Amino acid sequence: MSTVTDSLLSIVVPLYNEQDNVVLLTQKIHESLEGYKYQIIYIDDFSTDKTRKVVKEMDDTKVHLIELKKNYGQSLALAAGIDYAEGEYIITMDGDLQNDPSDIPQMLEYAIDEDYDLITGIRQKRKDSLVKKIPSKIANFLVRRVTKLNIKDNGCALKIFTKDIAKGLNLYGEMHRFITLLAHLEGAQIKQVPVKHHARHAGVSKYGLERVFKVVADMMLLLFIRKYFQRPIHLFGILGVLLIILGIFINIYLLIVKLGFGQDIGSRPLLIFGMMFILGGIQLFTIGIVMELLIRTYYESQQKRPYRVKKITIGDGKAA
Repeated sequence: MSTVTDSLLSIVVPLYNEQDNVVLLTQKIHESLEGYKYQIIYIDDFSTDKTRKVVKEMDDTKVHLIELKKNYGQSLALAAGIDYAEGEYIITMDGDLQNDPSDIPQMLEYAIDEDYDLITGIRQKRKDSLVKKIPSKIANFLVRRVTKLNIKDNGCALKIFTKDIAKGLNLYGEMHRFITLLAHLEGAQIKQVPVKHHARHAGVSKYGLERVFKVVADMMLLLFIRKYFQRPIHLFGILGVLLIILGIFINIYLLIVKLGFGQDIGSRPLLIFGMMFILGGIQLFTIGIVMELLIRTYYESQQKRPYRVKKITIGDGKAA
């Protein structure tokens, strides 16, 4: 097989209870990347089966196993793998054999020949059940409508990043669903290409209909971060000022009614609303100031990763 790059590739694969898939996945990666320089980085997200044991028993020097101390979820597992990765190109994929490693060389050609920062797959003829496909379609539609980023398949885990873009992603919570959008916000040039998709080889899917609600919640958080993370005072401060102005106008009106027309205003609900608007506005403005200070502290403090690694194993050797 002719290779399109001599650069080191890092294949980052989060694993959770994939004992029946990981050996075959490793074999397929080796077959697909023959002639390339690469490392396979498996991140065990505190599996409850024999995934860790199976990986170590392969005794493969190209395989690096990162064991997390507890179950952090897919986003932080990806973050751990990306932080550890040494390759000039970082490739992410799922560990359930639904992604096909044979698509990687062609995707690399686009990344190198056309100088893209991110190549993301579009799964062709998906072999998932309706329980997975329906939430996925809804989520993709919502992301396109809200963010205006025309990505057809945000849920495809098979992606190739340049090192600088991947290392700049700030993954936490369940932000892996929006990893393409996060890369776009970092200035990545993105290309979508069709990729193969297979039925799950073994094990049980971890997704269901509740994913739609999680996507909506995460998208709202992401939009807040996109617009106001660096300047929260622009959101809370403006809302606070508007409430204060509204409360002042209400109280001026009531003062005119009291002094100009001699009417009793003590029993009017409008007086309570006026005071509530002023107090609520002051609180929102204060929240904005406090969040500004927290953001400044966040940027000025030493950056710490939101996960803890138990140990790292290369082949079946001792922890590095």
